[in-house]
Amino acid sequence: MSSLSNEQKQLLFDYCLGLTSEKEAAEAKALFFSNEEAAEIHAKLKASLSPLDSLTPEPCPDSLAERTVGRLNNLARSSQLRLEQLLTAEQARPVTTKSRIWWNFGKVAAAAAVIFIVLGTWFAPLDYAREKYRQYQCQMGLGRIFRGINNYSSDHDGTMPTVATAPGAPWWKVGCQGRENHSGTRSMWLLVKGRYVKPADFVCPGKKQSLAIRLDPSQVQIRNDFPGRNYITYSVRITCTKPAKLQLRGRRILISDLSPLFENLPQNYDRPFNLELDQKMLTRNSINHNRRGQNVLFSDGTVKFIKNRHTDISDDDIFTLQGTTTYHGCETPSCETDTFLAP
Repeated sequence: MSSLSNEQKQLLFDYCLGLTSEKEAAEAKALFFSNEEAAEIHAKLKASLSPLDSLTPEPCPDSLAERTVGRLNNLARSSQLRLEQLLTAEQARPVTTKSRIWWNFGKVAAAAAVIFIVLGTWFAPLDYAREKYRQYQCQMGLGRIFRGINNYSSDHDGTMPTVATAPGAPWWKVGCQGRENHSGTRSMWLLVKGRYVKPADFVCPGKKQSLAIRLDPSQVQIRNDFPGRNYITYSVRITCTKPAKLQLRGRRILISDLSPLFENLPQNYDRPFNLELDQKMLTRNSINHNRRGQNVLFSDGTVKFIKNRHTDISDDDIFTLQGTTTYHGCETPSCETDTFLAP
């Protein structure tokens, strides 16, 4: 029996693929230096992956990933169907002797055991691989958003995309097309209107039931914001002051996967917004990646997947305001070190 847990094996797998943070990388090194089985797994993974070092990395096409998953699903279904046929045949077989019954039952049990072993061997790594693929696709999308921000900044005297907002203005009305800037996502909409970023890049590939974004260019130009929450499944930094000349300098958090606080926003913009945090909201991760963590885009262009709600910059919770448990949709941070990603 293996002495390593599934989490330790996943850590070694992540490390060999270069998907770990600095802290996780140090944990992986300590593991295979101190554990003989971990060292053997690490050596085999590195040997298996070494031919890939000479290849130029390219994104895996969505269609290829989906076809692969589909074929494996078909294989599983056919295996399950075969098991059901065996069980049906055994139930219909006339009873002869006791020894014959146990012999036939043993054949069926053995066949079932093999099928379940195969399913267990394939589908646990498959789910893990699909999740890692979606994390990677999400990181690629955030990278394209950063390039759009950088190009916008170059065209606008070094400033980031911003909109003028009045003190105390709401930031939660995503999709509201009024003239007032009452949505924290309008700054990102400037990137779409200016053709710096494609609309589809603002939908995380890991978000279930995400829409296929198709917006006519004429529709884009007449809108003041994204059509609705389904068209932007990321959360944007809310600044502490009026961002007249906000620039890409220093290392700050700009965007992350959807905040667990603001997954379901009211559709009626005329009603007051009120949210009281509970313990679950204070601890859970983004829904985009099945609560396993969230990708975060930094102002230096790096993207990291974090498994909790703070980064290597500080221990500040990126989804909440310090000392605030009730939100009315117009709060802003008191200082730049209090990162607040919404809506």
